[in-house]
Parts: sequence; structure tokens; C-alpha cells
Amino acid sequence: MFLLCATQYLAAQVPDKIKVACIGNSITYGYGLDNPDKESYPARLQEMLGNNYDVKNFGKSGATLLNKGHRPYKDQEEFQKAMKFAGDIAVIHLGVNDTDPRDWPDYRDYFVADYLALIDSCRKANPKVRVIVCRLTPIWDRHPRFESSTRDWEDEIQQAIETVAQTAQVQLTDLHEVLYTYPHYFPDAIHPNTQGAQILAQTVYSAITGDFGGLKLSPLYSDNMVLQHNCPIQIQGTDNAGEKITVRIGNQTHTTITGTDGHWSVTLRPLTANENYTLAISDSKQKVTYHHVAAGEVWLCSGQSNMEFQLQQATTGPKDIPLSDNENIRLFDMKANWQTDNKAWTATALDSINQLQYYQKTKWSQCTPKTSATFSAIAYYFGKTLYDSLQVPIGLICNAIGGSPTEAWIDRSTIEHQIPGLLHNWPHNDYIQKWVGERALTNMKNSHNKLQRHPYAPCYLFETGIHPLQQFHIRGVIWYQGESNAHNVNVHRKLFKWLVASWRSYWEKPDMPFYYVQLSSLNRPSWTWFRDSQRLLMQEIPYTGMAVSSDKGDSLDVHPRDKKAIGERLARWALHCDYGYNLTPSGPLIRSARLARSNQVILDFDYSQGLRTSDGKAPSCFEIAEVDGLYQPATATIQGNQIILWSEQIRHPRFVRYGWQPFTRANLINEEGLPASTFRTEISR
Repeated sequence: MFLLCATQYLAAQVPDKIKVACIGNSITYGYGLDNPDKESYPARLQEMLGNNYDVKNFGKSGATLLNKGHRPYKDQEEFQKAMKFAGDIAVIHLGVNDTDPRDWPDYRDYFVADYLALIDSCRKANPKVRVIVCRLTPIWDRHPRFESSTRDWEDEIQQAIETVAQTAQVQLTDLHEVLYTYPHYFPDAIHPNTQGAQILAQTVYSAITGDFGGLKLSPLYSDNMVLQHNCPIQIQGTDNAGEKITVRIGNQTHTTITGTDGHWSVTLRPLTANENYTLAISDSKQKVTYHHVAAGEVWLCSGQSNMEFQLQQATTGPKDIPLSDNENIRLFDMKANWQTDNKAWTATALDSINQLQYYQKTKWSQCTPKTSATFSAIAYYFGKTLYDSLQVPIGLICNAIGGSPTEAWIDRSTIEHQIPGLLHNWPHNDYIQKWVGERALTNMKNSHNKLQRHPYAPCYLFETGIHPLQQFHIRGVIWYQGESNAHNVNVHRKLFKWLVASWRSYWEKPDMPFYYVQLSSLNRPSWTWFRDSQRLLMQEIPYTGMAVSSDKGDSLDVHPRDKKAIGERLARWALHCDYGYNLTPSGPLIRSARLARSNQVILDFDYSQGLRTSDGKAPSCFEIAEVDGLYQPATATIQGNQIILWSEQIRHPRFVRYGWQPFTRANLINEEGLPASTFRTEISR
């Protein structure tokens, strides 16, 4: 009798389990997994939530949200079971199959109403139900209908789901963003594998419980960090939902509450440079404090190996490294875990790269002979020049990767919408320079996974090296890249515009300065055209500037060692355009070519004050052609700030070019000693 009463008493103290209904299609069901009963996201979710929850999988393969679709979820047995289950929590992930041509083109106008009706059904089954609707998991470019329809229809459905959440006043969780950097977790471009299902489960777990793992911030937050001064800046991170966050710096204190998505942010009032700050961030359980925080100018330094090229490798390195001790120059050096050379990577390296762990862990450090020696030479000289002029702390973030092509640095959405062909079988397609594809294939040869990702893959370096910066406030970008794209000038011209637009969109700064290095001289025939394309890009993209480097090239080495002048030339653009210094930012840039008497050609330039030559000789490397495009050497003289050209062999001049050799000894400079850009242009009449 006593045992019976005790048992009954204990049972009465155990609350009923919280019922979770996972409503969806084949992704919820676990299609493609070896054992959906154990590997699907609802099964994993049950393990995470524990015994106080009862999670049921009501996924139906092929189901549409649309009631007039080819397989409406409301007509399926799984819907009836879900309503009978009457979950306390309903997690709905539907809409992927509605991208079918049988559905969205004809019935898109019903989507919001049908989704609201489904939510009403859940509420009718359990008036106290908590509804969580999900933004769709990604559909990848490998899907056969991706370009023709699926990509755009998925975008429209994602927007419709957000409308549903707002209208029904239910919780929205994002299954798209958390998986958008993991295409290799979707073998058939639709259904996640076990790793993808685990991420789904973790995301839904956090949405249900509000547990996002406590207070977390970007690795960019560390002692010795530099925050951009003279403008409002965001401090942001993640924490458990509903946590009160307090941020203190200087005389400022800001508080906020973490959202249901785990994100929080506060906006600091503009900070004053040349002060030593302490930044403290706390919630109810944790406090993180960062010391020796500076406010100043923050620049991102990126590209491929010539930006990666270390100060200790530069010709001026041995002299300048011992003099580099400066606590007001701070370095955040993002070095790769594995170099992109021809050595085969180990299985461990491949697995780590597959997990988007390509960069080593790092933190801000003061500039010292030890830290500067292995830092980017160009970035160092750029930063030093800024500091010498501005006398405020300078923060330099470097994440350059040797051999990387432009497309690796562009965000996935931009490539998917602008040039999706880049993504298809990328090591073999026509966009990729042959040696780049071959090197990538060599690196990947240890992998049996056809979706193994490589740092040269389109989007990869944006996803590993730019997106993790979490929009850390920067003043601008310096960029040295192009060697891996010089074989296809026309494609690069598009890619570079999308790269700049992509980064400006990410930082929400449409006028963000972007200064880049024109390729140097080297015995590669395509480089003449590529350099001229880079010159024209400066005219086509606002808030950009180009540092000429052809005078510092090496005919046999793609890595010229004289980096000091290049870093300083980039700094001249920033000082002139962004900091209001009255200095000449560039060497002469061709403005026009016009025909004068006796078949002479007059060339006018920007930044041509004090036009002269670097060797004291007559201007060299000028050529003129008639309409046939057959160029002949031209005699050139300097008259004031103009160049006068003529050739006895050319009777009807139509085109002129300068320094049009892969490795050029062109010698035109201005009074500042800055070299003229090589060019090709048509003569006006």
C-alpha cells in the first residue's frame, strides 16, 4: 500500500513531457540518410532536448505547403497525425518543394494564406501551441533547375515565410544562414547529410530553448584591438535568448537584450583616438574584459601572395624590421593553416578545411620586430605611412591567401545570381586558370568526397575569411590580387566589380574605399591587357584607387621584393581621398589622346604635374598605330604636362599605347616620382 501511494505521488510530481511536432517535407523526414529514425534532425533534436520532451517526426517527402500544389502537406497522413499529436511546439519547415514548376508559377499568390491556414490548424489542435516557422534550408547550384527557376523562386518563398511570421506573430528561425556555407553537406543539392542534419537539430534546439551557448564574440575582439574612431560603431555577438547584455567602454555604458535568434548588438558613440580603453561586456553569468583597446583607423588588407608577402622577405625588411616597434600600430594576422602549394594535404587537413577551419586562430598584437617580420610587407608600409601622417592608432587586418582567384573572395549569393557557371565543377571549368585548377586538384587528391572544398573554390575565402569578421567596422580595403585571373581579362572585369560590390554590401558601406595594386611587370603576355583593364576599372567603380607597380616588377619572379613603394602608394590614395591631404595620389593616368597638326598626337594626363622621366632620358615605350592596329615605335617629347608623339611610319594615327610589354621599362613619372600607368587608348579627332 505504501509503495503504491509513493509511486502515485512521485508520478504526480513529474510534469507532462513537452510535445514537439516537426512538420515538414523530406528534409525533416531524413531522406537520403542511412537511418532516418536515428539520424534525421528530429531524432537528433530529441537527444538534445532530453527526456522532458517528446519529439515526433511528421516529415513527408515531396510535400508542398501550397494546398493546390502537386503534393499538399494538408492532404497527407502525416498532417493528420501531427494534428492528432497536438504538439505544444510546432516546428514547420515547408516550401522547398513549392519551387517546383508545377507549383510556384501558378499558385504563388496562395502561399501566405495557405501557410497561415496551417498555423491556424496547429492552433486549433492545441490553442497554446508555440509555433516556430523556418526559413528554408539552401537549395544549391547543382540542382538541375537552379538557374532556370529554383534560385529565384526560393528567394521569393523565403520572403513569403518572413511575411507569414510577422503576420501570424510567431517565432522565425533561420535554417538557411546556418547552412549556407556548407554546400558539401548536401550531396544531392537538396537534402542534408548527417552533418547537415546535426546543424539543423542544433539550430532548432536553440530556437526552442533559447540556449545559444552563452556569451560569444568574434575573435576580432581581443586585447590590443583597434576600434574605428570618429563614427558610431556596433559591438555585437551572440548569447542565450533574453539575456541582458551590458557593454562598457570609456564613459559609455550600453545595455540590450539578446533576441530570440541569439544575436545582440549595441551602437557606441564615436570614440576618440589616442586613448587607452578597456572594453567590458557582460551578461548575468559572464564578463569578458579587453585591455589596451585603441581607437583609430582600421583597414583590411587582402588578396593573394603579393599581399601575403612578408616584411622579412622584402628588400627593405632587414633595415626596417628593427625599427618597427610601435604600440600604435596593431596587427591582426590571419594566416592559413595549410599553404595552397602543390604538396598533397593530409586527411586531417582536408577534414579541417572541409569544416571551414582554414585560418589559424589569432589575436590583435602590437607591432614589434617579432610580429612585423612575418606580417604583410605591403600592409605594414601602408599602415606605417598612415600613422606617420595621421598620428592615430592604426589597425591592420590581413587575410591574404597565395594563389587565390578573385571568385574565391566573392559571397555565394552574388555568384549564384550573377555568374552561377563559376560554381559548376569549378576546377575544370573555363573560368579557372589551368594552373589554379591543377593545384586545387593536387591538393584534393587525398579526398574521396567529390564535394571536398578547396580555398580556391568560388565563395570559399569569403565564407572563411570575410564573413567571420562579422562586419567588424573598417575604414576601407587595400587589395593586391589578379595574378590568378590574368588569363581572362573580360571575366575578371566582371568579377572585380562584383567583389567590391559584395564587400561593400556586407559592410553596408556603399562608399567604402577600395584601393588596389595594378599588376607589376612580368613576362606573361596577357598582363598588358590585364593592367589596362585594372586602370579602366578605377574609372568604372567609384571610391577606388590604383597603385601602379610596373616599375617595381621582376621579369622572372611573380613576387617582386620591393614592397615599400607599393604600400606607400596605396597609402597616398587613402591620405588624399579619405583624410583630406593635399598630395598627389598617383602617377600620371591617361586622360585623352588627340590628333594635332602634322599627324602629331597630344596626350593629356591626370596627376601630370612636373612630368618627367625616371632616368633623365627621352620618354620611352610609346607606340602609335593606324586603324589596322599594327603598332610602330613613336618618338615622344615632354611639353609642360603633356606628351607629344609622332612616327614617320604612321600617316593616319588611330591608336596609341604605352608600356605595352609584359615586362616594361617605361619611364614616365611625375614630380613626385610616381610612375605612369601603362595604357592603350584611341585617338580622338
